[in-house]
Amino acid sequence: MGATVLVVDDQPQIREVLKAYLEADGFTVAEAATGAAALAAVEAESPDMILLDVGLPDIDGVEVLRRVRALSDPARSGAFVMMVTARSEEVDKLVGLAVGADDYVTKPFSPREVVARVKAILRRDRAPEPPGLRFVDLVIRPAERELTVDGQPVELSALEFDLLLVLAQAPGRVFSRAQLLEKVWGYDFFGDERVVDVHIRNLRRKLSDDATDPRFIRTVRGVGYKFVGERA
Repeated sequence: MGATVLVVDDQPQIREVLKAYLEADGFTVAEAATGAAALAAVEAESPDMILLDVGLPDIDGVEVLRRVRALSDPARSGAFVMMVTARSEEVDKLVGLAVGADDYVTKPFSPREVVARVKAILRRDRAPEPPGLRFVDLVIRPAERELTVDGQPVELSALEFDLLLVLAQAPGRVFSRAQLLEKVWGYDFFGDERVVDVHIRNLRRKLSDDATDPRFIRTVRGVGYKFVGERA
C-alpha cells in the first residue's frame, strides 16, 4: 500500500507490535513516544494515518490532535487519526472524536483489527469520487473534497465529509447508525454506535444546521438520519 502510519504510544511493546503488523501489510511506520515527538514526526513525515494514544506522558493525545488539525499544511493537518485509549469511559472516546478523530480503539485491542481499520480508512481516500452534488444553500464537490454552505467554504474532517456525502447521495433515504458505520467507516464496527451521533452533531454545527428545524440532516428517532436538503 505504501502509506505512512505514525504510531504514537509511550509503551515500546505496543509500538513494536503495531509496527510489525503494519509493516507486514506493506505500510511504512514511524514511531513517537511522546506528544512533542509526535508533533515533530507529523511535520517531518507527513503521515497518511496517525495511531494516537490518549494517555501520553507530556501532552494529552487529544491536545496533540487539536494541534495537528490546526496545522496550516493540508498534507499534515488532514491525516487520518485513530485515537487509542486505555480508558473505557464513553467521554474519553467522544472527546477525541469531537476534535476531529476519524476512529478510536480501546486497549486491549487486536493488532489485526487495528490494521484492518487502518486499511479501510485509507481506502476511503482512494475510492472513485462521484460527481458534484448541488442543493439549495449547499454544494458538495467530492473530487475536490470541497463543501460550500450559503456560498461560503466549510472545512470538514475527512470522515465528516464522507458521512455527509453518503447521506446527500440519497436524499430522503433513512440510514441507520449501523448502515452509516458500514458505509463510512468501511468495516465491521464493534464499538458504540453512538459514535455516529457525535459526528452528526459536529456536522450540524459546521453546517449551521438546527436539529430542531433542519435544512440538511434530520434525525429519525429510533432509526437514524436522513438528508433533507432540496435539490438546486
